[in-house]
Amino acid sequence: MQRRQSLESVYILPEDSSQAVLVGRVWSKAAGGPCPVIVRHGTLCDLTSISPTASGLFELDDLAERLVADESLPSLGALDQFLSGEAGHLLAPIDLQAVKAAGVTFADSMLERVIEEQAKGDAGRAQAIREKLAPVLGDSLRGLVAGSEQAAKVKALLQDMGLWSQYLEVGIGPDAEIFTKAQPMSSVTCGDSVGIHPISQWNNPEPEIVLAVRSDGKIIGATLGNDVNLRDVEGRSALLLGKAKDNNASCSIGPFVRLFHGSFTMDVLRKVRVSLLVRGEDGFEMTGESPMEAISRAPENLVAQLRNRNHQYPDGAVLFLGTMFAPVKDRRGAGLGFTHEVGDRVEIATPTLGRLVNWVDRTDACPEWTFGTRALFRNLAQRGLLDKA
Repeated sequence: MQRRQSLESVYILPEDSSQAVLVGRVWSKAAGGPCPVIVRHGTLCDLTSISPTASGLFELDDLAERLVADESLPSLGALDQFLSGEAGHLLAPIDLQAVKAAGVTFADSMLERVIEEQAKGDAGRAQAIREKLAPVLGDSLRGLVAGSEQAAKVKALLQDMGLWSQYLEVGIGPDAEIFTKAQPMSSVTCGDSVGIHPISQWNNPEPEIVLAVRSDGKIIGATLGNDVNLRDVEGRSALLLGKAKDNNASCSIGPFVRLFHGSFTMDVLRKVRVSLLVRGEDGFEMTGESPMEAISRAPENLVAQLRNRNHQYPDGAVLFLGTMFAPVKDRRGAGLGFTHEVGDRVEIATPTLGRLVNWVDRTDACPEWTFGTRALFRNLAQRGLLDKA
């Protein structure tokens, strides 16, 4: 299977890309390493002179305004030249930032997490459990604000019914689930393969909005993410979360971080609808849409639970906000629900952030992650940029 698929810029950029401040990273053949970039009318302008790392760039005050005003930034070439591989290739739009994720933040995915738990990771049991729990849990959870007085009442009711779960605890209780999705520098991006561990027979994409957060906790923008998940592994035990989540090429982010500027604000982000398309080589197709307005916790609340006086991120962080999607469309047989097959094309999109496109492969067939923090600093030193990092 081809490791990197070619795309066209018009397909992956936001609909209003000419008005958007889009920041990312590329591996530039001309520069001999990774470079932060800004997208301008289909051209990638080099931001290395401002900061050679995305982490350092995102720490700058009034970043969007500064970038918009700077007309002297040199061009690295057209975005299409990087999508084709001619000038280099896209990288995830972050580097040294911690990669974190919030789980169980939508009512529908809460229900599916409980089903996974009840099924003990067996996809064949999921439909029967779904039919039993959905009428009770679905109506109880929809529209609830996590940590609210009403949520506490629902918790007491479900406990009395014997339906309480560790997933409901983090879904509607006062404390959010915040976990480490991947290591800094390990994320893949648009056009890359995403990995499914070969031990998994029940897995799915998790299309999400991803916030870019400075070290001081300020949210400066957003991008798209695929928090690839192994439902059977996590369903066997919540203690296997790390094994279900942090695998080779299992975290995709991009294609670019859109900075808050002009008409793009947090209020706009709260109302976006994230679409999902999975198209398999076997002819299988699945679509869906997730409204951010259905989230049970405000993004600011999740960031406050991520970064506070008890836990800091000096290089900044990105935070996956969770997904409403837990696909149940049968694929391998009646009642078995959805699972990925090698070769699946996965598209996560919203008009304001663009489109994140990946192809599914096994984790042991995806390219190994070899360019870590030491490699980055070695490369910057060779290019005479270490003192600016």
